[in-house]
Amino acid sequence: MLKRTHRLHEINESLIGQTIIINGWVDRIRNLGGIIFVWVRDRYGMVQVVFEPDTEPYEVAQTLAGEYVVGIAGLVRERPKDAKNVELVSGNIELLANKIEILAESKTPPIYTNRDEGNEDARLKYRYLDLRRKSLQSNLIFRHKVTQKTREYFNSLDFLEIETPYLTKSTPEGAREFLVPSRLKHGAFYTLPQSPQIFKQLLMIAGFDRYYQIARCFRDEDLRADRQPEFTQIDVEMSFVEQSDVQNAVSGLIKYLYKALLNMDIGEIPFMQYRQAIELYGSDKPDLRFGMEMEDLSNEEFAAKMDFLAPKNGEAMKSIVIPGNTILSRKDLDGYSETAKSSNLKLGWVKVHNGEFSGGVSKVLKNSGWSPALKNDEVMLLCTGKRSSVNTFLGRLRNEIAQKINIIPPNSFKVLWINDFPMFEWNEEKQMYQAQHHPFTMPYLEDLEAYKDDLGKIRAHSYDLVINGWEMGSGSVRIHTRALQEKVFKLINLTEEDAKKRFGFFLEAFEYGAPPHAGFAIGVDRLVSIMLGVSSLREVVAFPKTASGTDLMMEAPSEVSQSQLKELGIKVEVKDDK
Repeated sequence: MLKRTHRLHEINESLIGQTIIINGWVDRIRNLGGIIFVWVRDRYGMVQVVFEPDTEPYEVAQTLAGEYVVGIAGLVRERPKDAKNVELVSGNIELLANKIEILAESKTPPIYTNRDEGNEDARLKYRYLDLRRKSLQSNLIFRHKVTQKTREYFNSLDFLEIETPYLTKSTPEGAREFLVPSRLKHGAFYTLPQSPQIFKQLLMIAGFDRYYQIARCFRDEDLRADRQPEFTQIDVEMSFVEQSDVQNAVSGLIKYLYKALLNMDIGEIPFMQYRQAIELYGSDKPDLRFGMEMEDLSNEEFAAKMDFLAPKNGEAMKSIVIPGNTILSRKDLDGYSETAKSSNLKLGWVKVHNGEFSGGVSKVLKNSGWSPALKNDEVMLLCTGKRSSVNTFLGRLRNEIAQKINIIPPNSFKVLWINDFPMFEWNEEKQMYQAQHHPFTMPYLEDLEAYKDDLGKIRAHSYDLVINGWEMGSGSVRIHTRALQEKVFKLINLTEEDAKKRFGFFLEAFEYGAPPHAGFAIGVDRLVSIMLGVSSLREVVAFPKTASGTDLMMEAPSEVSQSQLKELGIKVEVKDDK
């Protein structure tokens, strides 16, 4: 075999006059009749190889096709001035072939490997070909650098990277779990962990005060563009700390990654209370790259005079202002009003031009005696209804309009912390409260006493990191006493018997000296996609699943043999999907 002496990015003018050997894939071929030009690529770069007629390599080159794997020996020489390519590292030189070996032939690929287009399903079915595309290779190289720099950062702070089990016990944390049947104990199952949550807390109890892990996690949930059934997270836990210590450590990581990999200074990361985020932006993950904050007008004197928009029986009336000179039409604005009706909300709009109000509810404003201070061509949306519904609706509309009118600055990043999430949230289907984050989160003890009859008002020492309107990760201060943990279990209707059955080992561990501890987890897939400006997680995962959780390449999930099922003591009941 012709074994390479150089990778393609290493070939430059310094090698002119030398004979070298390269390996790679044939990217494209240009046959001019007398001379054949072949572009060969590897993951590092691309080089042009010249085959001159009346030579043995020329005869072989005539049989080449795209994606053939080759070894080529040749003389490095300078390209003619009019043939130089400044976009390539090797663009000033070319290789004059004197020997070629075909290492592997290739059928005509069913998808393009040198351009970013093609049917999505075909790309996933032939993912090993799709991964030859430069953009995907660049994404995965960048992802590698993120995890590499993450390890550098935490290692420098005396954290220990400790692996935790993949086969564990079912301890539901919210999403459905993937079950793994036991061959040796029929009827018993392992689960694949949704996170290393309990294990990392046990490591704190064991005395490993600074832990991190690049952890694989599994959740059997409905998928969308920003979800995969298996994903990777940067998992962190610290002992003898307060919330601020963990947030400072994570903030340091984010700053380090952005500076090291994007040469960007993030600056100090601001904090915002959960309640404030909801009231201002209608979201617990606000995008701060643009304004359009909500203003609460419910208690203003003019509010009661706003005709059909006047808030009644505890309703809220809020507004957002859309910047002037936008592309929004009257049809768009009226459409928002119709959409609001479907959410049992009332919405009106008004526009100002040369000091005059027009459209929608301009007469309502005039009759109320209120003259909002709008700039020329700005549009104000006014929405009235149940406070939570108004917040949610205007929050979504804010993001939708910002995208539509293109006011979000490109290549910008706004990072912030959201603190003090509710400890519990109401599950309408089950008619009960459940832990919003997870039941191991430390509640505000003063709230626990003050709102014991209104659990929805209890705050938790929990916090999210948000970048550009996306939740990057979550963390919390943990409960570290058995009595408080049992109390929280009881509040979410987990009986003493169930708690012992599911978490008995964990509760017992608290009795042997559990230190105060707190932690955090960042989704690697999502972090990489945000840093690269990629919309789908599939573009930063080597072998992703479809929206239905299917691996089109491996054809998984798949049926297994009856003998395998019998060995596991399992009988399958096939559901009718109709």
